[in-house]
Amino acid sequence: MLNNIGLPGLLLIAVVVLVLFGRGKISSLMGEVGKGITSFKKGVKEGADELEQDASELAKDVTPETDKDKV
Repeated sequence: MLNNIGLPGLLLIAVVVLVLFGRGKISSLMGEVGKGITSFKKGVKEGADELEQDASELAKDVTPETDKDKV
């Protein structure tokens, strides 16, 4: 269904949305969407960093306990 919209259809939808909500409301909504995307990317990066840090802590010392006593 949405495969056949094309450029004229998208322009018509954009004009209808602009008329219904107004320019100010749309710009503030897009600002909030941008903040949400930024926050999501930051959260994903922090999660990946945390997983990497946990993995590096587990991989620090792989020497068996019996070999540690010999050194």
